[in-house]
Amino acid sequence: MLKARTKLLLVLLLLVVAAPLAATGNDLQKAQPEDVGLSTERLDRLSKHMSSRVEDGTMVGGLAMIARKGKVVYSETWGQRDREAGQPMTMDTIFRIYSMSKPITSVAVMMLYEEGHFFLNDPVAKYIPELADLRVAVSTAGGTAPAVDGTRAAPQPDNVTDVPSGETREALRQPTIRDLLRHTGGFSYGVFGNTEVDQAYRNAGLLFMNPNLEDFVAKLGKIPLQYDPGTRWHYSVATDVLGRLVEVVSGKNFEEFLDERIFTPLAMDDTSFTVPMNKTDRFAVLYAPKGTQESENAFLSRNQSKELVPSGEFANRNFQEGATFQSGGGGLVSTASDYMRFSQMLLNGGALEGQRILSTKSVEHMSRNHLGDIPMGFGRTGTGFGLGFGVVLDVGVAGELGSDGEYNWGGAAGTRFWIDPEEEIIGVFMVQSLPHQTTLGAEFKTLTYQALID
Repeated sequence: MLKARTKLLLVLLLLVVAAPLAATGNDLQKAQPEDVGLSTERLDRLSKHMSSRVEDGTMVGGLAMIARKGKVVYSETWGQRDREAGQPMTMDTIFRIYSMSKPITSVAVMMLYEEGHFFLNDPVAKYIPELADLRVAVSTAGGTAPAVDGTRAAPQPDNVTDVPSGETREALRQPTIRDLLRHTGGFSYGVFGNTEVDQAYRNAGLLFMNPNLEDFVAKLGKIPLQYDPGTRWHYSVATDVLGRLVEVVSGKNFEEFLDERIFTPLAMDDTSFTVPMNKTDRFAVLYAPKGTQESENAFLSRNQSKELVPSGEFANRNFQEGATFQSGGGGLVSTASDYMRFSQMLLNGGALEGQRILSTKSVEHMSRNHLGDIPMGFGRTGTGFGLGFGVVLDVGVAGELGSDGEYNWGGAAGTRFWIDPEEEIIGVFMVQSLPHQTTLGAEFKTLTYQALID
């Protein structure tokens, strides 16, 4: 009996000692760079370069993670997450990921699609009646109603400044769920142009004054479309509409659905719409060029000041406990390790550590170009857009190191990620400055690929 007790105590002691070393939910397998075909010496170039960008004031603080073949081979931090409080950047820092929320929302939609709740080519109004019978602004979509053969007047430029009379016409067709996933629904954002539709978005407080997603779509349904659905790629609030679609179809609050179906299964413990009080010390300060920091105008500013100062209260209020608007297009906060887990799930074909989120075919479908002959916006060449991501079609035309078939996206405060199925590489870059006027994300990507030796 004594020997048995002794053995039991030894086992328990070993478990206690080993506990701090055991993998936690956010731990990912690690490897030396050379084990998966990257050069430690060349990755040192990346570390030195980013350190220099802190020294020259381009960024206050940032971090990066690189994984290849399912293993993290690089994770480094630079600078501070809160310069004024003297807090260094750490790997568990929480960031506003803004539009990197879109791929997560798109995955949620595809999960419901897989369950047979809808078809991607269904009109979204079938599930959200507030968006039924949408009309198109003549000033942006052209004054000629669609003809039988589908011809129509050429759309006007996005920077129209004359306020027109408010004339609208019938749309060529109504926006579908797939239109929303690929940003061809005819919606806008209200902050990247000054068209009649953009002005209507701003006047309605569409981006900053919504108590919930139901109220948001009710406002949106009263504003005309900027373009005929299916005719233009135009970055927009479409992904926020998809968040409401998830609520209507699932019968659950959007964040509740994400928590149950994505965040908990993938152990994305720090990803949410608000930052709990017990985690606020890890929440990075958002910086902006001096002179733009006190209002939402920071989203629009082209101020070229190199002096970065803390942004105003607007940068925090939507992420504080008690905030109620759950923006699937830009409202999530996350950490680099959480987003790496999400990305690795996609690269794995929809599963991570025994938790299947999507089928391999769904991930393949999402990560292919869905634009056809419709050109990609933002002046990008050699690229298209899938269901929630930008997609690289031809790296020779795109002009960046990488691979055909890569899918990616970024956030307004400089965050960026990409997934390269050919090379089995994932890159996650986190920084917090708005408006993001640097090339830090692109520099990180270039310096990652130059370290690839096999």
